[in-house]
Amino acid sequence: MAIQTRNKRKTDFSMASMSDIVFLLLIFFMLTSTLVAPNAIKLLLPQSNSRAIEAPPKITISINKDLNYFLDGVQVNEEALKTGLMEKLPNRESTSVRLEADKSIPVQYVVNVIDIVNMINKKYNTKHKVIMATSPKKR
Repeated sequence: MAIQTRNKRKTDFSMASMSDIVFLLLIFFMLTSTLVAPNAIKLLLPQSNSRAIEAPPKITISINKDLNYFLDGVQVNEEALKTGLMEKLPNRESTSVRLEADKSIPVQYVVNVIDIVNMINKKYNTKHKVIMATSPKKR
């Protein structure tokens, strides 16, 4: 009399759970790759040979090629830029304001920002300075 076992091991492999894991990983990487730079402003900075590197600025102003102002990544008009700087700058004695301007914009927009900072310096007797951001020249 031959004894037979009731519990037999299955040797086949189900790929269903493996494909679920692959799709979940694919969705995860697609979502995280779009969150890398959500508030990035596309600018083509002017080129320069100077290599002055300083501590990170407290305030960043950007002007894109569509002539829009951005104060710390938030789009504002010229009046709101003035108001925003009036709120942020008088509380400090000396702050570096980083100006990131696209190289295709007219110089007047850069001068407008410098005038606002100079007006605040004069009104509150402070020493804030505007630093123009540039990209290195290609050799």
